[in-house]
Amino acid sequence: MKKINTAPLSGMQELSPNTQALFNKLKQNIIDTYHAHGFIDIETPIIDRTEVLLAKAGGDTEKQIYKVVKTEETKNEPDQALRFDHTVPLSRYVVQHQNEISFPFQVTQVGRNFRGERAQKGRFRELYQCDIDIIGREKLPIRYDAKIIACIYSALSTFNLPKMRIRINNRKLVSGFIKDLGLEDRAIQISGVIDHAEKVPLEKTKEALKELSIDNDTVEKLTTFMFTHGTIDAVRSELIKLVKKPELIEEGLNELQELSDILTAQDLNDAFEIDCMIVRGLDYYTGTVYEVFLDDYRQLGSISGGGRYENLCSNFSNKSFPGVGGSIGLTRLFYILQANNLIQEDQYFPVNFVLIPLTKDELNASFYLADKLRQKNFTVDVDFNYDRKLGDRIKRSANISSQAVIIGEEEASTGNFQVKDLVTGQTQTLKF
Repeated sequence: MKKINTAPLSGMQELSPNTQALFNKLKQNIIDTYHAHGFIDIETPIIDRTEVLLAKAGGDTEKQIYKVVKTEETKNEPDQALRFDHTVPLSRYVVQHQNEISFPFQVTQVGRNFRGERAQKGRFRELYQCDIDIIGREKLPIRYDAKIIACIYSALSTFNLPKMRIRINNRKLVSGFIKDLGLEDRAIQISGVIDHAEKVPLEKTKEALKELSIDNDTVEKLTTFMFTHGTIDAVRSELIKLVKKPELIEEGLNELQELSDILTAQDLNDAFEIDCMIVRGLDYYTGTVYEVFLDDYRQLGSISGGGRYENLCSNFSNKSFPGVGGSIGLTRLFYILQANNLIQEDQYFPVNFVLIPLTKDELNASFYLADKLRQKNFTVDVDFNYDRKLGDRIKRSANISSQAVIIGEEEASTGNFQVKDLVTGQTQTLKF
């Protein structure tokens, strides 16, 4: 009989128990931060109509989406696919439930999404994303963009990461500058070049622009634009020099000014900068866009991103539901932190205590102690393998917990239990 390959598919995450415990701890830190900032939970289906998922996706999404294969029973149902993010399904959800929602709708979704792209280091096909979004009805003031960014920064701060940098832009600057150059017909391609500019040499960026039939002088203006960054005042001063008709750019700069003022009021002025190279790939962004990087690890890419979308619900409703959102790609971030030794795995164990009754006679005392510890919100495992050697049982315990309690006849009768620290070897007494 042919043996089946048991290795997970490439691009899929599979963790050991201790590593999973650490992953869960970090995920819970993010969720707790989102809740502390007033975001509430919803879930949208992992499988949705393909036409819904592709309604505003744009770019390469159609090539990356996982289609669901129809069966004889489902052949008459609409084409279906696995969701690739939380934002597009959220827009459908808002339209579907608009009469039940209080606006602005501040919502979080944490779960798996799927992308059929080429698997590589730090790029996964199955990935946990931790999203927050704020949806308005008819209008949503720019100050909510600042709320999203501040909350994401706060959630990432629970990781004890090296210094982070929030790089913020506004798509109106990009659109306004391209329009001013008379290149609207190539706007999508130019935005794509800008989005990849930091990952390739400058000459390659210039060549990519020239391949779009853009002359040398205009290429120089575009590269000057994309490398403009700093405070809002510095960026404003530089961009006004580059354009003839600054109306749309002025609108974007004014929105960035309001955003900057609110973030500065929250003592984040040293954590962010305006950066014209940040455009983000998805076509549904219309205003603010941002990405978070680690200052000393720029080569790792962004660890979070998001932005404003004014028209994402337009395919599902004639009403306006503008929104702004942010996401932490936890699967990718976790991989990056592990690969660069920026996180310590041995700090977390899945179980607080392992109770080891020496014989069947000590089971009742073990159950009693387990109940008492669980009432105090500890996680407890009772080892039933009293027919195995004690050394093997302690070795097994050390794989899932840092603390073990060996329960013999004396401990069962007196209620005095010795807790052994499996890392340091020290003991302490628990008395019930």
